[in-house]
Amino acid sequence: MTLHQKKAALFVRIADLKSVLVAFSGGVDSTLLLKLCHDILKDRVVAVTATSALQPGHENEAALQTARDLGVRHIRIQSKILEKAVFLKNTDQRCYHCKHHLFKKLRELAGDLDLEHVAHGANADDLSDYRPGFRAAEEHGVVAPLLEAGLGKDEIRQLSKELNLATWDKPAMACLATRIPYGTKLTPERLDQVNAAEAVLASHGFQSFRVRCHGPMARIEVPAQDIDRLLDAAMRKIMVAKLKAIGFKHVTVDLEGYVMGSMNLGID
Repeated sequence: MTLHQKKAALFVRIADLKSVLVAFSGGVDSTLLLKLCHDILKDRVVAVTATSALQPGHENEAALQTARDLGVRHIRIQSKILEKAVFLKNTDQRCYHCKHHLFKKLRELAGDLDLEHVAHGANADDLSDYRPGFRAAEEHGVVAPLLEAGLGKDEIRQLSKELNLATWDKPAMACLATRIPYGTKLTPERLDQVNAAEAVLASHGFQSFRVRCHGPMARIEVPAQDIDRLLDAAMRKIMVAKLKAIGFKHVTVDLEGYVMGSMNLGID
């Protein structure tokens, strides 16, 4: 299918929803989905953002501003997932437990708001990664219009740019738990440490990056074209000093560069 055909299929699918609650993170995918749902369904759309220590505070504020700019009713709820022992164990089903908890809440809220559907911003490229959260979406009847239309990330960025959405070139974001290896218990301290380390990279102009936490060691991932800049003597000195001040004992750079879902390598 051409992009034009996928776009047409997406419009038809959204119109079929009649009314919808959009799980809204403020990222590229959910922003495009929310924009089109609002354009097509008008006031029969509500955006909901779940906040917790798994997302940096600036991401939650950005989602609030984006929803305001789009003129969409926006509700923020406090996620209680960090109170769930089964999630904190950080098994390879972590994402399933998180999404199960979230989608259950969103389904209940959609019922309270008299909205027929719950939708999330999964796209076709997500199928190439390990995504146990998809099972939770299926169990709760949560739809993924972008995925159903066959749209991948690059196409979503292109459509977002055509619609003048400020998020069209926003770097991909994932919850901070994805920085912790499976089997390592999730704690507020580890999540805060990763959050602080990634804030250091952002403050020095890096845009796409991850700081993976392997116990006392930080493994920095940046796109391959940014590795030389990160390894510049002055920049390296700054990164080592600041990440050690945060609490890491060792600071490393992954020479492969940023790889989406690198913690999932080895999972079938």
